Amino acid sequence: MNPMLLRALFLACAAAMLLPWLTAPVGLALGAVFGLVLGNPFSARTGKLSGQLLKVCVVGLGFGLSIAEVLATGATGLWLTGIGVLLILAAGLVLARVFAVEPDAGRLVASGTAICGGSAIAAVAPVLRAKSEAISTAMACVFVLNAIALYLFPLTGRLLDLSEHQFAVWAAIAIHDTSSVVGAASAYGPQALAEATVLKLARALWILPVVLAFALVVARNEQGSRLKGFKPPLFIGLFVLAALVRSLVPGAEPMFDVLNSAARQGLVLVLFLIGAGLSRELLGRVGWRPFAQGLVLWLLTTAASLAAVLAWVS
Repeated sequence: MNPMLLRALFLACAAAMLLPWLTAPVGLALGAVFGLVLGNPFSARTGKLSGQLLKVCVVGLGFGLSIAEVLATGATGLWLTGIGVLLILAAGLVLARVFAVEPDAGRLVASGTAICGGSAIAAVAPVLRAKSEAISTAMACVFVLNAIALYLFPLTGRLLDLSEHQFAVWAAIAIHDTSSVVGAASAYGPQALAEATVLKLARALWILPVVLAFALVVARNEQGSRLKGFKPPLFIGLFVLAALVRSLVPGAEPMFDVLNSAARQGLVLVLFLIGAGLSRELLGRVGWRPFAQGLVLWLLTTAASLAAVLAWVS
């Protein structure tokens, strides 16, 4: 296809993602078509842009919640997701040995599955001084499983007749990236989206202790800091601040509802850009060992968390 025509078509599709009748699964699927079939004409820019836009949209979702809802759900979410993070991380490190995965790649896959996908990988990688091959392998593995989860989770939730609360807990624990958590939850219902977002952000807070733990283990015999590449997830604080503003200014609720709706639709564009980042080259970097580790770990996490939700969450 002519490069100019391809760029024009890409921009037109990206703009269409803001139409209210297009959903997150559609956005991801159309983006994947560009990445795998047509080719992403803006591949050098969409990765960074999708990450920045995701943070803006998450903050926008905060305008749809009261601070009381955020604090109540977040307080429960910290210990709930904390238990999940520890168990998943431990299981991931064991599976890395079972499948004889290169150490850094194994740790990155385990961290990405346990906490928040690409964000956790990006935070842990500088501490490990991981090579680019290990980082891209872990990122590709997480990307593929995230894409599957976005479609599989809502379908499974409806087949099992999960309530929106049950689905929110399950998705927040078992899906890697924030983008896929909110995408799957938005397809399930407004309550699921609100609760899953807060629980997922609570899970993301575990990045810091995990990074510190890896820094202590890896740098025991070295001098100097290993935390230079770590950037705290400041957008989580802005999400809480948005909820606080909504609670303190009740007269502006119509405006906050507009911001919240815009953020929800913006997530469709985010997933389109993420889908466009998928390429044959990226998939080719995933060897069978790290992918087997990531797949088995994700399946175990999905099944165990679903069983726990069915048994204890009403």
